Amino acid sequence: MNIAVITGASSGLGVEFYKEMQKEDLDEIWIMARRKGKLDEVAEKYGKIKTRVVAMDITARENIEKYSLLLKEENPNVKFLINNAGFGTIGNLDEADYKVQGDIVNLNVRALTEITAVSLHYMQKGSKIINTCSIASFVPNARMTVYSASKAYVLSFTKSLRYELKKRGINVTAVCPGPMSTEFLEVAGIDKGVSKTFDTLPYCDPEKVARLAVKASKKGRCVCTPRAFYKFYRFLAKVLPHSWLMGASKT
Repeated sequence: MNIAVITGASSGLGVEFYKEMQKEDLDEIWIMARRKGKLDEVAEKYGKIKTRVVAMDITARENIEKYSLLLKEENPNVKFLINNAGFGTIGNLDEADYKVQGDIVNLNVRALTEITAVSLHYMQKGSKIINTCSIASFVPNARMTVYSASKAYVLSFTKSLRYELKKRGINVTAVCPGPMSTEFLEVAGIDKGVSKTFDTLPYCDPEKVARLAVKASKKGRCVCTPRAFYKFYRFLAKVLPHSWLMGASKT
């Protein structure tokens, strides 16, 4: 049984990934998030391929165990693993709720790592992993310190794991978009006027981001950066001091 697994599938980019997976040769799509009602709505509205709703909080270790047992019971070929779950907040760290900042690390870093490690036992040659990253992985963003650091981890994790898995014929891709008009902004507390940077940066279209990410993964690419503006930013991040770029793009 060929399946795709998508975390953070209840809204935004996760829904667009789900829609993209409808075009693939799959037997089932497993969509994961905390909100069962939202997942049910997504499956009913866009599902053409048999869909399994896996409602769980993947930051809870016991739920990773449940996912592992589910894989063991079904023994599928995970053809696509899309690690899309993640969140961030805006504000200085010394003014932030330390528990929320820890939750960012738990979801963006630990849960992604554990979901991937468990899934790898059910992936074969030709399988693909897509990790939702961010332009914040290129250069740290002040006032989004923990989020930026978590996405830098995701980018490094992607590059290293991709190298490890070459011998198995499994590709790993990090998709690094700029801001998108999704629930992420609401959860992060980024309303209009809160951040000059977010008010002025060009936004990415979630539908195009998902399509480009899947296309890049099939081509065996490591990093997918939508929009020419952000491709240039990624280049600048390689050649200019990060301290200079941080000062030039205050969040």
